[in-house]
Amino acid sequence: MRAITYSDFGDADVLRLTEQPDPHIGPDTVVVRVRAASVNPVDWKIREGRLQGLIDTHFPAIPGWDVAGVVEQVGLDTPELQVGDEVYGYVRKDTVQGGTFAELVAAPVRTLARKPASLSFEEAAAVPLAGLTAYQAIERSAVGEGRTVLVHAAAGGVGAFAVQIAKERGARVIGTASERNHEFLRGLGAEPVTYGDGLADSVRALAPGGIDAILDFAGGGAVAASVGLLADGGTVTSVADPTARSEHGGQYVWVRPSTTDLDALTALFDAGRLSVEVAEVFDLADAADAHRASETGHTRGKIVVRV
Repeated sequence: MRAITYSDFGDADVLRLTEQPDPHIGPDTVVVRVRAASVNPVDWKIREGRLQGLIDTHFPAIPGWDVAGVVEQVGLDTPELQVGDEVYGYVRKDTVQGGTFAELVAAPVRTLARKPASLSFEEAAAVPLAGLTAYQAIERSAVGEGRTVLVHAAAGGVGAFAVQIAKERGARVIGTASERNHEFLRGLGAEPVTYGDGLADSVRALAPGGIDAILDFAGGGAVAASVGLLADGGTVTSVADPTARSEHGGQYVWVRPSTTDLDALTALFDAGRLSVEVAEVFDLADAADAHRASETGHTRGKIVVRV
């Protein structure tokens, strides 16, 4: 099969289009014919070697955890799925090696769900990691009716999902973003505020009674800059700053594969209550350019690779 691989840590230039053996199938695994995959910041951070010690990489490594495609082969004990099923998933394994930037990927059934019928393969591939991160952060923060939520990096891939899911649950959402993304956030139902100096005062002006939940998808001091805005009983949840848990009694979320949570997202998409934005689509051979586009941090929406 054709696959993108790298054999050393480094910048996007280490990525190559190569021929690799087809993946083996395990008893609780299916082989998916990949139609699309997407780039997440964690992909190029792993490629650069920045997550050594947290997750092992075996070379040659195929990058990518997000996937959308069609089940081509099923394992001995995979009653959840059949050949021909259209699926999407967050195919994170215990090590980095057999990722989704390939024509075929072996995926444990616990990492997959049926693809939303309302989404194209390219749109579906943009959902799993970012959508699950948002969903699981909201679940852990008990976001619901009548709660006021502050979402950091609200216009980003994770933040945009979090805004929509929180609104769907009846919460009031204040979202931080650069000014160029304020209209986008208003379209999602959030009240935008700008990053930087004066952030706390801007949020207090909108919510003088305090914030019930802070969702930090930005890092870089966002928790420290806003934790003082919490109302009594409020909580802070971060995917980027462990001090949310260690110093402020909140939550640190490292997203987990979950068929149940993907099914919940699918229901929202197919009911027309959740949307996804794809910034740009690259061919598999141009995966290095897809990584570079993601690394700029200037895109709104996900970078997708079509296989």
